[in-house]
Amino acid sequence: MTVSTLPAENRVRLLSLDVFRGITVALMIIVNCPGNAESYAFLNHSPWNGCSLADLVFPFFLFMVGVSTVFALSASKGRLTSAQLLYRVFKRSIILFLCGLFLNVFPNHFAWETLRISGVLQRIAVCYLVAALLEISTSVRLQIFIGSVILIAYWLFMCYFPVPGFGAGNLSPQANLAAYVDRLLIPAAHLYQPLYDPEGVLSTLPAIGTTLLGCITAHILLAAKEESRLKSLFFLALILSLIGWGWGFIFPINKSLWSSSFVLWTGGLAIFAFSLCYWLIDILKKQNWCRAFKFFGANALALYMFHIIGLKLQVLIHFEREGQSLNAKNYLTQSMFGSFSPPLGSLLYAVSYMLFCGLCLAVYQETRGKIHQKISLPA
Repeated sequence: MTVSTLPAENRVRLLSLDVFRGITVALMIIVNCPGNAESYAFLNHSPWNGCSLADLVFPFFLFMVGVSTVFALSASKGRLTSAQLLYRVFKRSIILFLCGLFLNVFPNHFAWETLRISGVLQRIAVCYLVAALLEISTSVRLQIFIGSVILIAYWLFMCYFPVPGFGAGNLSPQANLAAYVDRLLIPAAHLYQPLYDPEGVLSTLPAIGTTLLGCITAHILLAAKEESRLKSLFFLALILSLIGWGWGFIFPINKSLWSSSFVLWTGGLAIFAFSLCYWLIDILKKQNWCRAFKFFGANALALYMFHIIGLKLQVLIHFEREGQSLNAKNYLTQSMFGSFSPPLGSLLYAVSYMLFCGLCLAVYQETRGKIHQKISLPA
């Protein structure tokens, strides 16, 4: 089994990775939690084809999963046996998958006959598992080959494999091959929508390609000489973005389908954004602005869970305002930001909720630390 080994000078956690992840977490909460239905267009997901700012959040997450996986496994080389590495990988994947299932059923969807099986964390769990297993057992060249085969095969199947009742090349929500496979493998009651699931089975394969781009980026950071790392990363970002943009003319850039063009387009943007953070933070040492984003990035899973749970509870809780019954989210938006235009009020609520989530987690960690100290001191 082969796992890349970190050079001695690189055996530290990249601050830029935590910060980039933290920026993505903050953007994710803002995108997921608008105060009303009249958000600014760039904070809404594209209706189908296309790629808005909101559509970058998930692929950026998967990209960072790939980068983190290589660093984590490299740091474990020599300390853990192959069996221990595999145990950790499978354990983390299962925990992520179960956390995703919990969010699907919380707070009042515990009926097994309608439980949605897929989801964001479930896709992350699968992509992490595959990327980690490949990182443990293959070379980076083989990873590049596997990723390329996945993207090309996915394009060929999606565009040229005939779907019963619709034919080949129909990429509409109900007629595309990915939706057909979801309906074939998963009962409609367990899908996000009756006709398709944006985190479905077949579309998870190219999402693995996004994660492998993160792995490849990490290997460039580990293998390349310091003076050539940024040049290599920026060049790769440019090439991937251009290929993805061009591919989009025959296989449209589409988040729900996780099209091959979407993988390369967003992968190029992710590498560019991460490289920019790496240059500013880890090379130029411009770190004064990083603290809050580092906290968000180091607690990404906790913040994801907390913001989803809080959002669902807000929809359940209702208040009276001017003779209307409003859920907590709408009530807070109208009460606090009703004097602003609807899009601005929606954004201000989302930013406030993002800050609230971070504050709650910080207070919890601080309180937990103090309680732990009080309990531990007498011993």
